[in-house]
Amino acid sequence: MQLPMVTVTPRTRVPPRWIDFIETDQARLTSATTENSVQQESSAFFRSLHVVQCDNVRSCRCSDLPPMFNHRLRFLLIVPLFALAAMLPGALLHAAESGKTLRVLIVSSETSFDPAVASDVNTLSIIENLFDPLLRYDYLARPLQLQPNTGAAMPLISADRTTYTFRIRPGIFFTPSPAFAQTRRELTAHDYVYSIKRLYDPALKSPWLFLFDGLIAGDSVLKRQAAQSTFDYDVAVAGLQALDRHTLQIRLTAPDPNFLYKMAMPATAALAREVIDAHPNDAGNHPVGTGPFMIEQWQRSNRIVLRANPAFRTTIFNATPGTEPQSRAIAAALTGKKLPLLDRIDIHVMEEHQPRVLGFLKRDVDYIEQVPPALINLVMNGGKLKPELQAQQIALSLFAPLQTYYLWMNMEDPVLGGYSHDRIALRRAIALSYDRDEDIRLLDHGLALPAQSPLPPAVLGFDATYRSPVKHDLALARALLDRFGYRVRGHDGFRSMPDGTPLTLTMHTLASGAGRLRDELWRKNLHAIGIRVQFKSDKYGEIIKASRLGKVQMFETNWLADFPDADNFFQLLYGPNSGRANYARFNLPAFNRLYEQARQLPDSPARTRLYRDMTQLMHAYAPWIVRSHPLSADLRHPWVKNYLRHPVELTAWRYLDIDTALRDTAIKAR
Repeated sequence: MQLPMVTVTPRTRVPPRWIDFIETDQARLTSATTENSVQQESSAFFRSLHVVQCDNVRSCRCSDLPPMFNHRLRFLLIVPLFALAAMLPGALLHAAESGKTLRVLIVSSETSFDPAVASDVNTLSIIENLFDPLLRYDYLARPLQLQPNTGAAMPLISADRTTYTFRIRPGIFFTPSPAFAQTRRELTAHDYVYSIKRLYDPALKSPWLFLFDGLIAGDSVLKRQAAQSTFDYDVAVAGLQALDRHTLQIRLTAPDPNFLYKMAMPATAALAREVIDAHPNDAGNHPVGTGPFMIEQWQRSNRIVLRANPAFRTTIFNATPGTEPQSRAIAAALTGKKLPLLDRIDIHVMEEHQPRVLGFLKRDVDYIEQVPPALINLVMNGGKLKPELQAQQIALSLFAPLQTYYLWMNMEDPVLGGYSHDRIALRRAIALSYDRDEDIRLLDHGLALPAQSPLPPAVLGFDATYRSPVKHDLALARALLDRFGYRVRGHDGFRSMPDGTPLTLTMHTLASGAGRLRDELWRKNLHAIGIRVQFKSDKYGEIIKASRLGKVQMFETNWLADFPDADNFFQLLYGPNSGRANYARFNLPAFNRLYEQARQLPDSPARTRLYRDMTQLMHAYAPWIVRSHPLSADLRHPWVKNYLRHPVELTAWRYLDIDTALRDTAIKAR
């Protein structure tokens, strides 16, 4: 749809604080505002991590949308159901695997099944079932607790909390691989030493190096190698040693309150060196782990079938249930059971929203997480599950992921990047053009909380009193652009660069219906302040690859907590992480110093004050526009047993069971 011509309003005076905010008092950027209705209704929920009733959830009719959204959503919603059914993969419509097969979806193509490289949620959700870190989360415990995974027990910790000694359980074996020359390959402490060293390898550009960079005693020897473009995995690191075949010792340069959380992440899972050496540039296509599942079939960007690892170590369910009835019922059902319970997991890639929901409603998918907000009216009415779905005993639960949606802008881009006042003003104007409340109301249908900072509620370090100084203000955005030379010079209503050359932004976007709707939102926002924008669509994995190379100007993405602490979010803006998880390539010495100070502190008021200062710098220089924290509406069929969303772990597959008789009866009745 062609938007109307932009009308440029008369020049508005720019308040002094928008001109000299870098050199002067940063505190003037804060301004307390009254919480809007969305925040008032959602904040109490987001402070907990429990399943709650859905009585307060609001939805939005397609007719409520303005024309720019309405014609797109109407197109999506009026596609005949038989046509959408034809879009579903045949294997998904006619699953006929023997045994207990769970049928699930991921919403974007897998990238690399290399734990040191993968960072997208969809790929990591599979990786966490193929590979094993030393620790994992207790499935039911709230507040969160860790428990041994491949460890025989929790580690021994020195009095100064800098030395951790892990005893690895003997008799754990990798799944078969030609690299093992037809022998059973046992997991050893050396595998963890090797796998952690891989995070430092410059050839991998691992987004997870921040976990240990400067933290492991003696890791400077690895960083020196990386700087010299050579990397010897056999070099000794004083703080990373296999004391014997089954004993790993890690010594830190200083206490790290998040260290054990890091040892429960997929990024710290064990890989076998023989497999990597056999596929030196292609390890992500040859996943060989010790986890509860292994890959049986793989049709790239389409379908992945996992089957239970027949050699998986004996693992008896062990968890600490909470007080909620659902948690206690799961504990009663699983106590004494050997994991995993499923024979297979049939995973389909489904990028478009509507086929996902219809696949669930047709009973071709066993559960669906985060129902697309634009389609919430297909399953809910008046904040409740529709009666016809209640009659089918479909369960609805609402969940607050530890997740932040944001737009980042490349600080090294020749048009948008840089730290001069004119470039800061350009990014600030873009931030001021964004109408967060409209976004949540129209595209999220109220299923989100406005983000004030990078931190979602419920992570350690979250400051409930902090309010973003950046508000939707088109007049101020236009005035900033005028003040710093981005003027309208032609008759088309669009602005030029200060040197007179045309100003055109390029935003990467997902090649999907949802991506196109977001394009319309940003086109409206930017056209309203006289900025021309073009959109470049691609698959998520390809955009992330280009982002790490610095070849993307701006992109909307999100971050889901790897561990429940603010450090996991602020590292996304830490300068040394540029080219890794810091896609914005933000590298501000003042921010870096504050981050390094905060890393040395436990969760405390002193650390929270540092995080507030860091957030102020983020708002001042505007490498990010923080958008929202989602509220996930999850649906599951009655034959799915033991399901409970975890705040950090991405899947519950090892704990789930399927009542196949009940499912078969329901499928025959459809």
